[in-house]
Amino acid sequence: MPLVSSKPLLDDAYKNHYAIGAFAVHNLEIMKAVISGAEKIDTPVIFQTTPGTIKYVGIENIKNMVNSVAEKTSIPIALHLDHGDSFKTVLQCLRAGYTSVMIDGSKLQYEENVALVQKVVEAAHYVNVPVEAELGTIGGVEDDLSVDEQDAQLTDPDLAKDFVARTDIDSFAPAFGTAHGLYKKEPRLNFELVQKISESTGRPIVMHGASGVPEEKVRESLQYGVSKVNFSTELKVEFVARLRDYLNDHPHTDDPRKYFVPAREAVEEIVKKKILMLQSQQTYA
Repeated sequence: MPLVSSKPLLDDAYKNHYAIGAFAVHNLEIMKAVISGAEKIDTPVIFQTTPGTIKYVGIENIKNMVNSVAEKTSIPIALHLDHGDSFKTVLQCLRAGYTSVMIDGSKLQYEENVALVQKVVEAAHYVNVPVEAELGTIGGVEDDLSVDEQDAQLTDPDLAKDFVARTDIDSFAPAFGTAHGLYKKEPRLNFELVQKISESTGRPIVMHGASGVPEEKVRESLQYGVSKVNFSTELKVEFVARLRDYLNDHPHTDDPRKYFVPAREAVEEIVKKKILMLQSQQTYA
């Protein structure tokens, strides 16, 4: 089926206290793993690409691969720009047919962030594409973005209300204790803050940095408005671990049709586990 907008998916998830899994896809193997996992559980899914992935793969290649996968399935798939780094990148994605975009101005001064997001919203909403934006600073490493843990700043709920009202974004990514990449210790999530932000903004909340967050904590977050949960690091770590195991066990192999299979299957298992955790199965007619 054609790619779908993420907006109705997230709006329904927000209303009914579940979340849509958003998975970083860096190549065709991971795309196939994600859609295979989603098909087995019968649930919508979001493919995400960062500016770094776009640069590496090429936006036309991404568009063609995603459309090829989508047309062969009845599972709704949204294609999302994660951590868009500029208005130019957003326009590039809109022209390529992305059905959801994020603009990340979280490192800018507040008024600069607002102005950038307003500009993106005007362009994206003109073609009926929803926008996600971030306020506060989420720690860790994502693509070329790196924020030391001590520099991470939780989102101010009063500013969040003003930010959403002035920008009219469709989903909101606050900083409430998660971080990108691998955790050195269990994260301390501020659910009271999430609840305040959700109630004051009325927008679906996006959890970034979910790889490694305990399952019970992710499930709990669904009660406070978290409606989209992003996964990247776990997929990459498991993919390369299974690939390395296979190559170690088969040192003379030279056939990618064989050595990519266990890596893809490992990612598929993670995807199924995450979807069940988010309780998004069979949520559409």
